Amino acid sequence: MNKMVLIGAIMAGLLVFTAVIAPALTKYDYRAQNLSERLLPPGARHIMGTDELGRDLFSRMVYGARVSMTVGVIAVLISTIIGLLIGSIAGYFGGIIDSTAMRLVDVMLTIPTLFLILMMVVFLGPSIINIMIIIGLTSWTDIARIIRAEVMSVKKTAYVDAARLIGLGRARIIIRHILPNIMGPVFVYMTFGISGAILTESGLSFLGLGVQPPYPSWGNILTAGKDYISTAWWLVLFPGIAIFMAVFSCNIMGEGLRDRFNPRIKD
Repeated sequence: MNKMVLIGAIMAGLLVFTAVIAPALTKYDYRAQNLSERLLPPGARHIMGTDELGRDLFSRMVYGARVSMTVGVIAVLISTIIGLLIGSIAGYFGGIIDSTAMRLVDVMLTIPTLFLILMMVVFLGPSIINIMIIIGLTSWTDIARIIRAEVMSVKKTAYVDAARLIGLGRARIIIRHILPNIMGPVFVYMTFGISGAILTESGLSFLGLGVQPPYPSWGNILTAGKDYISTAWWLVLFPGIAIFMAVFSCNIMGEGLRDRFNPRIKD
């Protein structure tokens, strides 16, 4: 296995494992407020300190991993499904279907992504589910173009021609014979996409439009801590490190997968 993929997978796996066993790792309720212990520095009682409301930061960080990782994964799954559907249909059928699909992609690309996300968040509201759906609905264009190009190449191969000759339907050819052979670029896109979705959620939280309290995410923990950066550095440091680890692990895993599926690319 590529070393970059292995390192990225281990780092990402640790974050996911932490999120899964969150109740076993924490002894404080991430929502419990105690103003008499507000802004305590890291110590034996609170290993990551407390926030401006006296909530245990470690508990909020661990449960925040659940929210941030879930937003990243679900948003990418939504965009990947849309991209696979549009890209495979456009690439296989070609003609007016392909032209129509690509014009839709061109229209989406003319709209600044951040502006589109902000409009949709304001219109639908900044809930966890809405954030995942919005990020997914605004980030499918790249994967659609990748899948279209791959399908246009693969559909000319001998085994696809053989599938047509024995009378297989178009849907079955796409699902059973084309898509399984072009999943490499999809996996690469997904790893990069998860890191992008986590960063997008963090950016929305900075604007007050991300995941809303009382649910913690690394983004809204970091945003709340910016007002206390000079007196409570831990409120910014720990969520910043968590976001960096998640993005870094996904990116190096994506780089490794890209090298794995494209042998011509050398370090």
